[in-house]
Amino acid sequence: MDSKNLVPENELQEMRNYFENEDFAGAVEEVKKYLEDIDQVPLNIAVTGEPGSGKSTFINVIRGLNDEEKDSAKTGVVETTMSPTAYLHPHHRNVRYWDLPGIGSPGFKPMDYLKLVEFDRYDFFLIITTERFRECHILLAQAIQSMGKKFYFLRSKIDSDLKGYKRGRANCYKEEDILKKIREDSINGLKAGGIGNPQVFLLSCLEPDKYDFYLIQKTLEDELPSHKRHIFLLSQPNFFQQALKKKRKTFRLHIWKWAIVSMMNVITSQFSGAHRALSVPHLSTNGDLTLIVNVLEEYKKAFGLDTRSLQLLADTFGKDPEDLRSVIETPTASQEITHELVFHHLNSQGLTDMGRLVTACTNQFVPKISTLASGGIAFGTTYWILSSFLANMAEDAARVLSKALEASD
Repeated sequence: MDSKNLVPENELQEMRNYFENEDFAGAVEEVKKYLEDIDQVPLNIAVTGEPGSGKSTFINVIRGLNDEEKDSAKTGVVETTMSPTAYLHPHHRNVRYWDLPGIGSPGFKPMDYLKLVEFDRYDFFLIITTERFRECHILLAQAIQSMGKKFYFLRSKIDSDLKGYKRGRANCYKEEDILKKIREDSINGLKAGGIGNPQVFLLSCLEPDKYDFYLIQKTLEDELPSHKRHIFLLSQPNFFQQALKKKRKTFRLHIWKWAIVSMMNVITSQFSGAHRALSVPHLSTNGDLTLIVNVLEEYKKAFGLDTRSLQLLADTFGKDPEDLRSVIETPTASQEITHELVFHHLNSQGLTDMGRLVTACTNQFVPKISTLASGGIAFGTTYWILSSFLANMAEDAARVLSKALEASD
């Protein structure tokens, strides 16, 4: 195999940028700090609207929960939120969706409301309604804008609107035309109220694969500061092939960094004489197995291949979870990921030669890596393992989603 095709050119360039202007040890510490910090960035998302607008249901769906699960937001036709309530993402505990008290009561004062809910803690606001946006939504948006933060308008329960149109106008029902009219009416009403260039998204939490659910995800990702995009993307539910591809891409950019950490584990263990409980060529074993297990677990959960996520996807689209599980081909995606499972894979795949090839590929950009004896091979071996499993799990996730979206007989 031609080694130059193993590592994409953009990754080689990024490695060179890290190491060419700084001493090697300092650059490694910078890489380790980046990996420690990237998943700990706090993200606080405010969800507000009138009572019964679907705030809580939206929060549950966007976190990958159903309304009856433990830790789900309380739902109901009357206001169930009396004070700001934080709901943590099940896999990314620093991502919080805040269910804010309902708006729209007589004499509603947006500035008093924003003070009550502690405006400064949120990165942006989602303003939800089930019908036309009213004065209370406009006043709140203007107050948020005046205080320098972003907001987005969500028109929920759009499936109910479409059913109503269809019942009353069955002979001339055209879904695309109706959605266009609802969107234009919403935008025009907000503009008339003084909101310039409002962003309006049409959603159904009962059919999250339809309408603007992916568009709102993409918009928020694009408009978030760069240091918060990663954690937001990974926390999103896997209802769209586009989202799966983006997750694969962002994980891919971190692989060489994990490989650098693995390399340093080997070098450190060599100098310290650390005990090697298992025999894996060119790895420090305990430290590297734990590193690989943790990263693979992150892949598995982010791509929705764990048991809980598969059950939720099956429930969302009315499928049997065993049918979804049947298209998973990667052993580590369909089993509990343990040290022993990864150890067995390492010793059965002949990965050392691939590790040498990866190391040779990076040598022209970061020559220091190939001179670090077995540490250099650890870099290549870890890089190849994570690259291979990332590709396999991403493909498994794509197959699972396709299976979930198949039309029922």
